Amino acid sequence: MSDPQMLARFETGDGFIAALDQSGGSTPKALKSYGIDESAYSTDAEMYDLIQAARARIITSAAFTSDRILGAILFEATLDRQIDGEGVAAYLWQRKGIIPFVKIDKGLADRADDVQPMRDIPGLDELLAKARGLGVFGTKERSVIHAANARGIDAIVAQQFEVGRRVLDAGLMPILEPEVNIGAPDKVEAESLLKAAILARLGGLGEEKIALKLSIPTVDGFYTDLIEHPNVARVVALSGGYSRDEANERLARNPGLIASFSRALLDGLTAQQGDDEFDATLAATSESIYAASVA
Repeated sequence: MSDPQMLARFETGDGFIAALDQSGGSTPKALKSYGIDESAYSTDAEMYDLIQAARARIITSAAFTSDRILGAILFEATLDRQIDGEGVAAYLWQRKGIIPFVKIDKGLADRADDVQPMRDIPGLDELLAKARGLGVFGTKERSVIHAANARGIDAIVAQQFEVGRRVLDAGLMPILEPEVNIGAPDKVEAESLLKAAILARLGGLGEEKIALKLSIPTVDGFYTDLIEHPNVARVVALSGGYSRDEANERLARNPGLIASFSRALLDGLTAQQGDDEFDATLAATSESIYAASVA
């Protein structure tokens, strides 16, 4: 069973989720945006040390607080790291009052039926047990929908719920993330198929709850019935390639939907900034995303 204090905060608290879960494929781009070129590292270990230093700087910033930030999604390897002598997940909750999540997917499989499902996740049960032991509250797992293909979307949602079931059985809260590509030419239809497929499976949860991470819908308020569903603890939104300003504007038109931004949160932060400038930038960004999340 999920930690009741964290669950209550997750379901009812104001704020947004900070996605700090850049993995192997997305780390070089994230570092470059942060002002660290690929010439600064020559091995994966050095690369991960640099992105961990960036994450630690964000997490320990005076601007990274539970006043605005509800939770943070971590990369799996971050669970083994420490901040000020404390495990990162424990530091987030005990020192900051921010709910820790962990990304558990291993990336995307090849495209078929206009979707990209998750790759297999070897050692998932061991990872879930480890995460719970370290104080993690929940997980996040991503797949992608590129077009309104009913067969593909149903397969994606089935896979998400199968993995979510294993997460629930491990006593953690799953955030299912069947992302709809914002460039899909039939995004509205894809979102309609996706919502129907999700609603069809929620009834099978009994009294248990899952969370959802979805692209901001084209039709404002389209996910209200998911947000209000008794089996859904929370619906959060990815920025999906929208600029921060556009993502915030779209998010604000969807009451009850809160942000779970990665790039849109980190844009403007660089390794070269002094602490005052870094904290001020993060504070301004967090305030804008928070305002859109509680609009």
